[in-house]
Amino acid sequence: QVYLVESGGGLVQAGGSLRLSCAASGRTFSVVAMGWFRQTPGKEREFVAVISGSGRITDYADSVKGRFTISRDNAKNTVYLQMISLKPEDTAVYYCAARTSYSAVSRRSGDFDSWGQGTQVTVSS
Repeated sequence: QVYLVESGGGLVQAGGSLRLSCAASGRTFSVVAMGWFRQTPGKEREFVAVISGSGRITDYADSVKGRFTISRDNAKNTVYLQMISLKPEDTAVYYCAARTSYSAVSRRSGDFDSWGQGTQVTVSS
C-alpha cells in the first residue's frame, strides 16, 4: 500500500499561486505513478495532472496546461503540484493519488488505488 497526505491548500486571489505537496509512504515511492485530481460539489472527481514513477513523463488536463506543473522528489517521497495564474474555476478539493500497480501515467481515477484525504484550494475573483 501507499499512504498519501496532501498539504498546501488555502485561499488565494485570482492570478495567485499555490504549491501543493503530497507526502507518500509505504510502497516504494519511485516506482509508482502519482496523480492529482480535483473535485467540487456535484461533480465527479476530475483529472488534473500525473507523473510517471521515474518523473520523466507527465500529463495535464487541458484546463491547467501551462499553469500547473507536477513534479516529484523521490528522495523525499514527495510529489508537488505548482499552481500559478489561478482562476476561480480552479477552486476544488485537490487529491493526491498513487497508481500502485504501474508507473505509467493515466488520466483515469479508477487506475489509482491509493488516495490522500484532500486539501482545499479556493480561488477568489
